[in-house]
Amino acid sequence: MKEHGADPRVYFAAERTMLAWLRTGIAIMAFGFVVARFGLFLRLVQFQGGVHVGHGISPYLGTALVAIGVVATGGGAVQYQRYCRTLPAADKPKTSSIGFLLGLSWALVLIGLALGVVLVV
Repeated sequence: MKEHGADPRVYFAAERTMLAWLRTGIAIMAFGFVVARFGLFLRLVQFQGGVHVGHGISPYLGTALVAIGVVATGGGAVQYQRYCRTLPAADKPKTSSIGFLLGLSWALVLIGLALGVVLVV
């Protein structure tokens, strides 16, 4: 029977999955920002036409989308960290460090939270 040898492809697959979660989270947060700001644009156009409108629901929908993006990014980071802990040392490249990718993920989570606060206020 063949022995289990070092296979860094397993680690790289986990890293690609984490990067996909990051892309998804960033895309959802960006879409939320666009939705919130498009509502502001519509209010400005209506105001210039002499029609007074209320606050609208766009900032809240945009903030909800930003929050979903934050959850996707944070959830992906937690799952990636848990999975990397289960990998044997032989499957991890010697130069690999999960700290960089996790740091980037949590920085994006913090930026997304700040963006959510700015959109509501």
